Amino acid sequence: MSARQPHTHSAELSQPIPFIDLVPQYQTIRSEVREAVDRCFEMQHFILGDEVTLLEQEIAAYCDSRYAIGCASGTDALILALLAVGVKPGDEVITSPFSFFATAGAIHRVGAIPVLVDIEPDSFNICPEQVERAITSKTTAIMPVHLFGQCAEMDPLWRLSAAHGIPIIEDAAQAIGAEYQGRRAGVLGSVGCFSFFPTKNLGGAGDGGIMTTDNPEIAERLKRLRVHGDKGGYNHVEVGFNSRLDALQAAVLRVKLRHLDSWTAGRARNAARYEELISANGLTDTITLPTVLPGRRHV
Repeated sequence: MSARQPHTHSAELSQPIPFIDLVPQYQTIRSEVREAVDRCFEMQHFILGDEVTLLEQEIAAYCDSRYAIGCASGTDALILALLAVGVKPGDEVITSPFSFFATAGAIHRVGAIPVLVDIEPDSFNICPEQVERAITSKTTAIMPVHLFGQCAEMDPLWRLSAAHGIPIIEDAAQAIGAEYQGRRAGVLGSVGCFSFFPTKNLGGAGDGGIMTTDNPEIAERLKRLRVHGDKGGYNHVEVGFNSRLDALQAAVLRVKLRHLDSWTAGRARNAARYEELISANGLTDTITLPTVLPGRRHV
């Protein structure tokens, strides 16, 4: 009989730690989510309706914007925003190459040309000096990406926008609750675009998105574009999209929105602990810590 080998935990140690695990968060709000979903089924209103209207009002209040318009995804939010500010086929839209495919993909989808400019090495956000160099007579929008929950450098972009009459569309998919000089993402341009993909800071139980704006004309066009260009009463004044946010998603998101600030604060505490341990163990030469620029609230 062979000698018994010592027990090891190599199998357990080799198991990767999941980068994102949504289950623990859900367990803390399970009863609230189920109650909200049951309410939708009891009402039998599944497309737009009261839940979506209430979510839009609550997101508008959260971002301090006049209007919020729900849609089917963060990608659709970008597409509808581009159309709403007047981007046409052949136009140029300046944006960052360091983003998910949907940023440049939305520009291409409306027939425009993505003009990719370099990023800043500390924040990974779009470089305003490079934006200025890229502006031409065909530029009809600037689309900064608030990457990893930190707002782009907006002051120089605002100056360029005003000088050239070019609207700014914020790709704020990762940045709900982020702030720039006391103003929240979503009100730093003509339109702010958010994603409710399940792994976002505010994630639904499927796809969803929302657009914020202070401009009533843009808000009205966004509302039309998301429902086949319908102005109301089946009066279709343009060809739009089928991009409506459903009530079940809105109900789940309304529950999660109530917890968003506490989740953000918890994530900040965890990040601070990581930074403390990395510094205390002399790892700053091999691990570059994120830079949070002045005047920003990182989420």
